[in-house]
Amino acid sequence: MDVRTICLGILTRGDATGYEIKKLFDDDGYQHFVEASFGSIYPALNRLTDEGYVSVREESQEKRPDRKVYSITPAGRSAFIASLLKPLPEDRHRSPFVFAMLFADLLPPSRVSAMLDTYISQVEEKFAHLNHQHAASQSSGEKFVTGFGQAVYVAILDFLRTHRAEIEQEQAAEAAE
Repeated sequence: MDVRTICLGILTRGDATGYEIKKLFDDDGYQHFVEASFGSIYPALNRLTDEGYVSVREESQEKRPDRKVYSITPAGRSAFIASLLKPLPEDRHRSPFVFAMLFADLLPPSRVSAMLDTYISQVEEKFAHLNHQHAASQSSGEKFVTGFGQAVYVAILDFLRTHRAEIEQEQAAEAAE
């Protein structure tokens, strides 16, 4: 999904500023499947506004610049639903960790162990974040996605814990040669 579609999707849940969209993106687990930064969210919102898919209003704030609040228009809602009805591209797993592990044989064993420690910690943190989602207030789709994310993180942690000793032993043996 592109950032424009992400913004439209978030706005179907309610009006939001660009900052709030980024925060919802990070806090509600969207970052587990797609990427969006402030540098991509604001241009996407501007383009969606120009296309009539999003409206914007300014709200004054005390001792701060006015904030822009974005709302999805009926045309934006239709465009969002139309994008979901199109065939989806194949999933891609992009992981700097997995890429680096591809070349583990070129790294010192201490670096491989450190990468494993860091990655396990990151996955545990993401898993814990998903476990704190409020299931009662989630839609059926949100519950499904939260469960899917939990299953993925459990599988990753199981794999890492099962195969960690194996790669570390191979690393140690290669370093000893």
